Amino acid sequence: MNGTTRDELLARAVRLREQGHHEDARQQLMELAGQYPEDCEVAYQTAWAHDVLGLEAEAVPFYERSLNGSGLSTEDRRGALLGLGSTYRTLGQYAKAVSTLRQAVKEYPDDGALQTFLAMALFNVDDHHEAMSILLTLLATTSEDTHVRQYQRAIQHYAQDLNATV
Repeated sequence: MNGTTRDELLARAVRLREQGHHEDARQQLMELAGQYPEDCEVAYQTAWAHDVLGLEAEAVPFYERSLNGSGLSTEDRRGALLGLGSTYRTLGQYAKAVSTLRQAVKEYPDDGALQTFLAMALFNVDDHHEAMSILLTLLATTSEDTHVRQYQRAIQHYAQDLNATV
């Protein structure tokens, strides 16, 4: 790796992950993370490499590191918030998942994937009403299904109060 820049090394590791060479990518990213411990982008890519291998617990500190600094692009920050929130949920850390995903939805209110993952985390903390409200609103506002669109107003109404009778 002598003479190769951080950007080249990072690009190579990401390429490996994208090509399905997940363990090789993880190993290269771990080395990079050791060389650049404060680099948010390296931390994010390292977290992702762990996640894709099912190593969620090992991914968490890298996600957290990536979000604690500055330097992530808007898209990578969105991905890191989703990844961390989803990973907390997978690990059974539901309160942390809800908190992280609420922050993500606050920052990216038009992101349906973030809303969906927040709804799943809310389900896990037994907040079924809010989870259903989020999902029904998302369905009503984004579905291209002709029948859903036909009942869009009613679905949006019930998204606010599932117990409504009128």
